[in-house]
Amino acid sequence: MTDKPEIKKENVETLLETRFIKVFDLQYAPGKHYYDATRRELEDIIAIKPDNEFKSMLPDAVTCFLILCSEKNGPRLYMQYEYRYPTGQFLLSPPAGLIDPEDRERPDALRFTAVREIFEETGVTVKDTDSVFEVSPMVFSSPGFTDECNALICAVVYSEDEKELSQKGAQGSERFEGYELLSVDDARRVLSEGRDANGNFYSVYTWAALIYFVSGMWKEDEQKR
Repeated sequence: MTDKPEIKKENVETLLETRFIKVFDLQYAPGKHYYDATRRELEDIIAIKPDNEFKSMLPDAVTCFLILCSEKNGPRLYMQYEYRYPTGQFLLSPPAGLIDPEDRERPDALRFTAVREIFEETGVTVKDTDSVFEVSPMVFSSPGFTDECNALICAVVYSEDEKELSQKGAQGSERFEGYELLSVDDARRVLSEGRDANGNFYSVYTWAALIYFVSGMWKEDEQKR
């Protein structure tokens, strides 16, 4: 196996530093440069973490696969239209949100964040009788460009009442424009077409949520909990 480059903190140069985004020059060899766009401070960027920290760290955020189950309609996947500034479009998206700094020390940080974000973005209150479980502790968004990473959390909520669904909890730059409750057949169609009901493309996180739902893996994973 080829030895991997070791990037040391002293060989990282800050190119851009703002409140919300930073860009670092990762000098991985003499005269060799790679660039990392990140939310993280220099001391916490992933490129300089030793292997043991890399394997045990928390992600930046949580993406939620929200499945609403009722006797009348069966299981349906909740997906919302959220405005994504880099694309200039409302894209079909799962609920998601950053892990707050004060919550990172909680033993249930991922679950806590997921439940909070689901309530804020959808109006759904996750009850003790519902299921919330980890699909993946961390996946990278686009590791050729950024070290941003999300946990994937599934919430299976049992309710016969859809009146609580609301997008009034949008905060800051968040903008929502409706939602979809997708049956398995609906989700398969969106997967097959590669576009949402408006004819627009969607993110890889949306694709992952759709795949997880139509595969039925959520039922198997829920039974294991």
